Amino acid sequence: MSNIAIANNETADQVIAAVREAGEKMLAPDAVCGVRVKGRSDFVTNVDMAVQEFLRSRLNGLLPGVQFMSEEADNSSLDPARPFWILDPVDGTTNLIHRCRHSAVSLALAEAGQILFGVVYNPYSGECFTARRGEGAFCCGRPIRVSRTAGLSDALIAAGTLPGCRDPEKDAFGLMRALYCACRDIRLTGCSSLDLCWVASGRLDGCAEPVLKPWDYAAGALIIAEAGGQITAWDGGPLSLTQGGGVLASNGLLHTALQSKL
Repeated sequence: MSNIAIANNETADQVIAAVREAGEKMLAPDAVCGVRVKGRSDFVTNVDMAVQEFLRSRLNGLLPGVQFMSEEADNSSLDPARPFWILDPVDGTTNLIHRCRHSAVSLALAEAGQILFGVVYNPYSGECFTARRGEGAFCCGRPIRVSRTAGLSDALIAAGTLPGCRDPEKDAFGLMRALYCACRDIRLTGCSSLDLCWVASGRLDGCAEPVLKPWDYAAGALIIAEAGGQITAWDGGPLSLTQGGGVLASNGLLHTALQSKL
């Protein structure tokens, strides 16, 4: 499998169309009719499963043989040496359950340790963020760039609360306090993939999350990089495409200053 496959404009457009169609499953007021508890403040709904299975089928038809990693799938047999999709069928499931209208479908394609393609779609706003490696980042087809904010005191930063993992909650709120004291203000939106896209589009200057999984950040990581920003693990190293961990994203100008607050 070569990265030429997703470089084809028609194939990329078909993948984006499939993600948009899948995202529409969130929109009905009574969309959520079944909720399973995975952990404290960690849920999976019938919508998560419907989006996952719809995209699994559609993507297999578009690029047969590409592996499939998803938040709600059994990923134990995944071979990271071969190309694979990385899907979060509903990022912001708690928002979906509470009808907060701020959730997204996040999909990326990985090959040889790199993200080649990413799309994050918010069906409530209609915004679709996309990127292909080396070709820039876009929102609904329009180019996007990170902010030029150079001082942390002028920055608006998103932070995470570890809702599905409460044991280290003091660390999470300690991080928020450190960021709040250093920057202009912080935002907690409940949807990390959109936070990353908002960094890429300059609405946020940075984002710090103590624990994320690859499906939370894979697509957003490429979108940020292609928009001129920077995204790393908390120690400044590269992000894993199979394990997850702490994630720091910024416009690049603030990265060192933000990392000093972790």
